[in-house]
Amino acid sequence: MTVYDIFLAPFADYGFMRRALIACVCLGLGSGPIGVFLMLRRMSLMGDAMSHAVLPGAAIGYLIAGSLSLTAMGLGGLVAGLSVALLSGLVSRATVLQEDASFASFYLTSLALGVLIVSLRGSNIDLLHVLFGTILAIDAPALYQIGAITTMTLLALAVIYRPLVMECFDPGFLRAVGGRGPLYHFLFLLLVVLNLVASFQALGTLMAVGLMMLPAAVAQLWSRSLPAMMIIATGTAMASGYIGLVASYHLEFASGPTIIITASLIYGFSILFAPSGLARRFFPRPHLRG
Repeated sequence: MTVYDIFLAPFADYGFMRRALIACVCLGLGSGPIGVFLMLRRMSLMGDAMSHAVLPGAAIGYLIAGSLSLTAMGLGGLVAGLSVALLSGLVSRATVLQEDASFASFYLTSLALGVLIVSLRGSNIDLLHVLFGTILAIDAPALYQIGAITTMTLLALAVIYRPLVMECFDPGFLRAVGGRGPLYHFLFLLLVVLNLVASFQALGTLMAVGLMMLPAAVAQLWSRSLPAMMIIATGTAMASGYIGLVASYHLEFASGPTIIITASLIYGFSILFAPSGLARRFFPRPHLRG
C-alpha cells in the first residue's frame, strides 16, 4: 500500500469518511479550548457528569423522531444538559451540598433514566448507538449543527475570554471590580453543554467528553501558557480524530473508541516525554556550569 492509500484514499473514496473527518475537526476546534478551561477550573469530572446528563433528552428525541435522528437527539440532549446544569446550581446554592455532589446525583439519575427510556422502546443496537455514538453516520444536517456549535463556541470565547480567565484564576478580584462572575459561569456551562451535545452525536454519551478532556490534559503537560494550551489541545483533538479514523478504517475497528484510544496514546506519550512528564523528572538535564 502506498502513502496515499493509507492516509488519503479513505477520505477521497468515501463521503461518510469525509463527513466524519470534518466533524472531528469541528469538535477539536470547539471542545479543545473548553476542555482547557474545564481543567483549569478543576471541573474535569463535572464535564464527564454533564456528558451523561444529556442521555435522557437524547433518548426522548430518539423516541419522538422514531429513528436515530441526530438532530432530534441533539436538541433533546441540549435541553436535558442545561436542565441538569441549572438544577445542580440551584441545589448547591439552596442546600449544604457542594456543586460537584449535586452534579453527581443528577447525572446518575439522568444516566439511569436515559438507559431506561431507550431500553423500553428501542433495541440493544439502538442503546449501543446512543451510548457509543455513530460518527460514521453523521449526515449533512448533523454536520451543520456541529459546525454551528463550534462557530458559536469560538465567537463566545472571543467575547468572554478575559472575564472567563479572571473568573478561573481570581474570582474574588472579579467580584471586587464589579464583574458578573455567576453570569460568566453560566455562559461557560452553556458552552460545555453545547459542545457535549455536538460530541455526543459523534461519540455517544459515554465518550463525548473524551475529545474535551484528554487533549486538555496533553496540553497541560506540554505548556503553561493558556493560549498555547488551547492551541495544543485543539491540535491534539483534531489529530486524534484523523489518526483514529484512518486506523479504524484499515483495522476495521469501531471509529469512536479508536479515536479516544488514539487521544489516550498521545496522552500516555506526553506523560513520559513532555516537559512536565516523567522522563524530565527522573532524568533531569544536567545544569551548565560557568
